[in-house]
Amino acid sequence: MSTEDGVDNHLMWFTSSHSNGAGGECVECALAGDGILVRDSKIAGSHVIAASGDAWCSFTQAVKRLSARY
Repeated sequence: MSTEDGVDNHLMWFTSSHSNGAGGECVECALAGDGILVRDSKIAGSHVIAASGDAWCSFTQAVKRLSARY
C-alpha cells in the first residue's frame, strides 16, 4: 500500500452504495490496473492510498468479519 499525488484525472471515482448522497460520504475509490485507489471524497485533490487487488480483498473481508461481530 502506498500514497500517491498527481493521480490520473480520468479515473472513474465512486462511493459506496451505502453512501446516502447527502454529503455524508467519507471515501471514494477508483479501479486502477490490478489495484484500487482510495481518497477523501471531500478533498478530491488530496493524497491517494493505493492498494493491490489482493490487499484490498483482504481488507474488505476483514472489515466484514469484524463488523459481523458487532
